[in-house]
Amino acid sequence: MCVVVVVTGTNMMGWFGHVHRMPDNSVVKKVYEWSPALTRSLGRPKNRWEDDVKSDITRMKITNWKDCIRNRTKWKKLVEKAKTSLKL
Repeated sequence: MCVVVVVTGTNMMGWFGHVHRMPDNSVVKKVYEWSPALTRSLGRPKNRWEDDVKSDITRMKITNWKDCIRNRTKWKKLVEKAKTSLKL
């Protein structure tokens, strides 16, 4: 797998954890949790970056990721493990 893809995927994982740890009144978290009132167009749904991160998490066989995100040091260890294991 290309090194650029692995680094990009792990950076997205780091941002994913950062956003989930933000307070609920943060503008970034509000935008992240916002869902548009319109429906998607027909056809195959486009992948969102959140879908990519969640698929990377399941590929690494992390089952308790919601608990790990709350603990910053544990999440950082998982992101570092993803960088070194090249399983993404």
